[in-house]
Amino acid sequence: MIRSKVSFYNLSEVDRLSRTLRIDPQMLRHSRIAFYKKSLGFEGALACLPQDVRGSFAESVEFHTLRDRQRFDSNIDHATKWVSRTDAGLAIETVVLMPATGRVALCVSSQVGCAAACEFCATGRMGIARNLTAAEILDQITLANEELRPEGKRVRNIVFMGMGEPMHNEAVLQESLATLQEPTAFDHPASRLLVSTVGVPEPLVRTAELHPRVNYAISLHAADQAVRERIIPLAKKHSLIEIRAAIERLNTVQPAKTLVMIEYLMLDGVNDTQDAADALIRWLTGLRVHVNLIPYNRVDHADHLASSPRSRIEAFGGQLRAEGFPTTIRYSLGRDIDAACGQLVQSENRRIAQELQLNQANGRD
Repeated sequence: MIRSKVSFYNLSEVDRLSRTLRIDPQMLRHSRIAFYKKSLGFEGALACLPQDVRGSFAESVEFHTLRDRQRFDSNIDHATKWVSRTDAGLAIETVVLMPATGRVALCVSSQVGCAAACEFCATGRMGIARNLTAAEILDQITLANEELRPEGKRVRNIVFMGMGEPMHNEAVLQESLATLQEPTAFDHPASRLLVSTVGVPEPLVRTAELHPRVNYAISLHAADQAVRERIIPLAKKHSLIEIRAAIERLNTVQPAKTLVMIEYLMLDGVNDTQDAADALIRWLTGLRVHVNLIPYNRVDHADHLASSPRSRIEAFGGQLRAEGFPTTIRYSLGRDIDAACGQLVQSENRRIAQELQLNQANGRD
């Protein structure tokens, strides 16, 4: 029987292994600093351990869970998309964003595919293959930092806006957030973490209660229930009343200066009318929020949708600001490499997932 390796991201299991191998806690601490904070890779982490236990440690620990990475660089802006594979060959996408501010942001995936099936999103057309593990989520961050290290850069902001609905992978999301903030691991400030959800109220509230200093975003896109259900099928399960109650709860458990981000995709003739603006203003009244208006990025299956004209987006934002709501307009990076909002997709995953299910049904590994 082959014993499975312990993930280096599983802090308690690695602690247990180090005690078994009688590794000095300070040496393990330096190993973690080399891996998580200095981005020196598994070689750097092993080099911090005593020579006589490196072999045993390496045989027992898996440092990286993602394989066969492919890099795609934008020709129009400073965006890079990484396509990585799980052990089973499923592909996930991670996007490095380097805006003019120079502050590197990383958009990470939480699932292979997505079950939300939003009309405007390429990922939703894939369906859902499976949840990512905490190690697979965290490995996206570690590998990005290792790639950035030669440039003297490091990921500053981490946003859960990649493939998948984070709240459908609640326990793993919470574990990942804990490891990211853990002083003996990434030690990443909670204020530089953001989790975006299409609106799954109960897991959102539970996660915010556990991690109140993390930032949260709601992909609202419409303040009219019928319109929202048309473009977000999942909205039929979670009403605007429930989502508003969840935001009210976040406004209670989070620090007083923290604003919940309201993401609003601007769709020509769908949710950008005067009535839509009035409805949004009424819905937001009394909530501590920041509105982010997003021009729509075209995807292959939704030619019937188009982005609102820039002038209309600016006018829409002006109305919100006039009512006292902080409002920004997002500039999406990576559009030419299908790395912008709503464009992440790996259609082959459905075929691979079906093959895996068939093999399992037939009793094969």
